[in-house]
Amino acid sequence: MRQGFVKVGAATPKIQVADCVENADRIVEKIQEMAQEGAKVCVLPELCLTGYTNSDLFWQERLLKESLRQLGAIAKRTKQVDALIFIGLPMEERGKLYNVAAVLNHGRILGIVPKRYLPNYNEFYEMRHFTEAGTEVHMTKVCGQEVPFGSHILFACEEMPHLVVGAEICEDLWVPNPPSTEHALAGATVIVNLSASDEMTGKDVYRRNLINTTAARLICGYIYATAGEGESSTDLVFGGHNLISENGSLLAEAKRFGNQSVYADLDVDRLVSERRRMTTYPSQNPCDYQVVSFSVRLEDTRLTRTFAPQPFVPSDMTRRKERCDEILNIQALGLKKRLEHTHCQTAVIGISGGLDSTLALLVTRRAFDMLGMDRSQILCVTMPCFGTTDRTYANACELTKSIGATLIEVDIKEAVTLHFRDIGQDIEKHDVTYENGQARERTQVLMDIANQRGGMVIGTGDLSELALGWATYNGDHMSMYAVNVSVPKTLVRHLVQYYADTCGEEKLSKILLDVLDTPVSPELLPPKDGVISQKTEDLVGPYELHDFFLYYMLRAGYEPLKIYRIARVAFAGIYEDKTILKWLKTFYRRFFMQQFKRSCLPDGPKVGSVAVSPRGDLRMPSDACVRIWLDTLDEAEV
Repeated sequence: MRQGFVKVGAATPKIQVADCVENADRIVEKIQEMAQEGAKVCVLPELCLTGYTNSDLFWQERLLKESLRQLGAIAKRTKQVDALIFIGLPMEERGKLYNVAAVLNHGRILGIVPKRYLPNYNEFYEMRHFTEAGTEVHMTKVCGQEVPFGSHILFACEEMPHLVVGAEICEDLWVPNPPSTEHALAGATVIVNLSASDEMTGKDVYRRNLINTTAARLICGYIYATAGEGESSTDLVFGGHNLISENGSLLAEAKRFGNQSVYADLDVDRLVSERRRMTTYPSQNPCDYQVVSFSVRLEDTRLTRTFAPQPFVPSDMTRRKERCDEILNIQALGLKKRLEHTHCQTAVIGISGGLDSTLALLVTRRAFDMLGMDRSQILCVTMPCFGTTDRTYANACELTKSIGATLIEVDIKEAVTLHFRDIGQDIEKHDVTYENGQARERTQVLMDIANQRGGMVIGTGDLSELALGWATYNGDHMSMYAVNVSVPKTLVRHLVQYYADTCGEEKLSKILLDVLDTPVSPELLPPKDGVISQKTEDLVGPYELHDFFLYYMLRAGYEPLKIYRIARVAFAGIYEDKTILKWLKTFYRRFFMQQFKRSCLPDGPKVGSVAVSPRGDLRMPSDACVRIWLDTLDEAEV
């Protein structure tokens, strides 16, 4: 439960209709099973203590008394279970019969939540037996305990303040304004639903979509436990289609018709973080709610959920292709608008034969095609200098020719050498001045050619480089429109791969594949035996790690130790723990130190949920201190 993770479970016992004694045994078995899996919130179906399909047997006093007696027995038998437990049963209150959820914790009955909306259409006729509940809460006596009764009750964890649970029952979810909306606005981060939803062809799809949409709309975790095998099959069949969703993402789903238990690790801290950042999400208003505390041991949740090593890249190939095409269109449309607005006749790109400039060129090609402009007005400028290799030079030239752009070659060795002589820089001293002098000379060449030809300089730098500050200030850091500004390096690779796979041009595809096979490098240091000597990832760390860190820091708001924890899960068997920790520290240092470069970024299109534009997503002081972030990571080394 540390760092916001809490394991939850939804289980469907195989019941006997009207046999409360047998059902109590099966319920306890399921609770113990969920407890052994580490679940701290355990949800069972609607009316599972008696069975949902009792029909007019709900009028029998014997059934009602026995179900209440067995509820008390279950509370005693689960006293040692360290969880919040939800069980469905019928209960008489103030002369009326209600369909309720009893809430247990360490042998205590914490509250009774009645069903608000009773279906009385098609195969359902609950109003024949039950009464719809209101929102008011009052105290009542259940199994010798004074407990609150009402739908406006929330259950708050003492050890984990962000874990606040609200309950609704089956049909409550299907109405236009479900109780879960009220619960969430009152502060619930997790909604449980005790259900008895029968199966019909196609109903599972609607049910799944409904739960995911509700979890997304309310920014909550949603645990859905429904009736299954054991209910009467006189007219209906129940499939035990248990589901767990978090903010619209389905974390667990039971196979229907098997009474399968499902488990998931909800991240309630992330849910709270998402709500905080959304200014349209209302502040909590629990004024007419009764909040009941419960207790569970604070311990590390044994994580079973997975974390994609490349969160910016869809793992499903079909979705990945769709995403790549969508991003290329967003980039190209942004550039198209800028070219139209400025009446530019040319686009100037510094082409290096590397991934980023290749993607920028492909985007520019698409924008020119959208405008009906001649691709020869795309000016690709190759500027060989001390670190340029034959491989990247050849790829830059061939790539330019293959798409019909105009190649301009400006050898900058002489200009840089003269500049070094003017400022007293030893050309044999391969320091930051040696490297950045080349980058700034290239930018000057590009800007002047753009002025000369009535064009604009297209930026090539990507999101990952900006996060790390791996760009020369007022060198490759600067342009007139930066098409890659919100595309992380891991995604750049897939965009170029997608273009190679779908362009239908054999020569272009071959060049793109070789670019993909080339090590990432700024090529600012002399090559060794004609081979690239300066590999970026050897210096700043693997981009797949940094992109992972970036996503969970900015998008999810995770603290450093939590990022370290999930990175160890995501990259198990790929990187050692000490390697992950080393580069995570590097990431934080560089991210904070290099903000001044991001504070004056040129315009560029946002393509995803993570971006660092100072005008949009990241307003951060350039002199913020990283200390408290790094201090927590020191704990990981102890």
